[in-house]
Amino acid sequence: MTPSSAWVEMVNVDGQRVMELTVQPGWKWSKDIKPMVGRNSFEVKHVGVIVEGAVTCSHDDEMEVSNPAGKAYAVDPRHDAWVEGDAQATANEFHGVWGETG
Repeated sequence: MTPSSAWVEMVNVDGQRVMELTVQPGWKWSKDIKPMVGRNSFEVKHVGVIVEGAVTCSHDDEMEVSNPAGKAYAVDPRHDAWVEGDAQATANEFHGVWGETG
């Protein structure tokens, strides 16, 4: 399950999955993914590094964190996320789930 505004490449590095996630300007989890999965928020943890662009995450407790290019991040379960600005965002993730049940 990958919407047209996002794509994922996965590789296995010594038994560990590493993902490169690219999302287009205007992408938002609650708009693009929520209707496909039927959950109120994204319910898995993510750990990674923003390679280009910027992504903001808002947790269900309303805490909001912006993640610009070059920033490492750990996002707890129960969050929404969206691309900031007019440029695509790319992240390399070392822990998380995309396109599979979590």
